[in-house]
Amino acid sequence: MAPHHPEDVGMTGAEQPRQGGKGPRRAVAARDRTRQPTEVRRRLIVDAAVPLIAERGYKSVGVRDVAAAAGVSVGTVTYHFDSVQEVLSEAMVLHIEQYYAALSEAAEHATSGAEALRLLVDALFTEDTDRHWRMWFDFWHAGEQSTDETFARGQADRYAAWHRQIRALAERGVADGEFSSDDLDGFTARFAALADGLALQRLRQAPPLTTQEARHHLNRFIERELVPQPGTSPRRSRQGARPR
Repeated sequence: MAPHHPEDVGMTGAEQPRQGGKGPRRAVAARDRTRQPTEVRRRLIVDAAVPLIAERGYKSVGVRDVAAAAGVSVGTVTYHFDSVQEVLSEAMVLHIEQYYAALSEAAEHATSGAEALRLLVDALFTEDTDRHWRMWFDFWHAGEQSTDETFARGQADRYAAWHRQIRALAERGVADGEFSSDDLDGFTARFAALADGLALQRLRQAPPLTTQEARHHLNRFIERELVPQPGTSPRRSRQGARPR
């Protein structure tokens, strides 16, 4: 642990860039240090870790990287977290929760279940979501390697919440009489698997896949799995939609 008080969030033992790029950031004098609640300090550190993971990958980020990005000492990070894996795990969960909360908000503004599914598809594949998918697959891989039961349970909870979100939108469309389905659980599992597979192909570009093509495949899947009711017809995906 660093020799200074662990609550001195403003203090750092090495020069760090100032916010706004106005030169090096030096250690803060004792009289000027700000002591913040534990939950605030932890969130500061976790927030700083998110873009690092997105840029470098889960395994390429160390405790010194996180400390530098958060503008705190290594000792402050190790005081609040048992390991760098704990920091990175919380950062990934935070990002995933925020991402899917934005998807849920977009879907809630839809006028129907079918429209909500189209908005979901549009939001899953944009030029801005490649970063999310990279983090998602990092999160997935980390779960396979981790022996931490808490981490495994948290990851399982994320998957379950994602499946519930997909199923709820399909169920809404059935309830609204837009389409019919006798296997919503199966639809949910297949939709999630196809989305993951398309995302992996999109990131690796083997074979090449555009965001428009990925959305097209998912929309075609929905049209074939969820049978439109008489008097309804599937509309084209709104290509410009983004998560709100």
